[in-house]
Amino acid sequence: MSTFDKREEGFEKKFALDEEQKFKAEARRNKLLGLWAAEKMGVTGDAAAAYAKEVVAADFEEAGDKDVQNKLIKDFAAKGVAVTPQELRAKMDELMAQAAAQVKAGT
Repeated sequence: MSTFDKREEGFEKKFALDEEQKFKAEARRNKLLGLWAAEKMGVTGDAAAAYAKEVVAADFEEAGDKDVQNKLIKDFAAKGVAVTPQELRAKMDELMAQAAAQVKAGT
């Protein structure tokens, strides 16, 4: 195997690892977001954990974060909780940074 082939293989492995960590961080962010949203809607205990799982599952409906954002906006409106899309986006960004740090740390 040439040096070039070894470098290429190394880049491929790094890309795969980065994508896996990104996926894990997004799933963790969505769980944290679901728990935060449940708290804002007055949902606690097992129901909050179940709601967080619903938020994680919502991310598989379409590419990007729009599906999660739409679910939460709709659920907040149904419960009469006032949260703007901008506030929600800011919380999503904040929790993404937290989730990425947790995944990188292995916690």
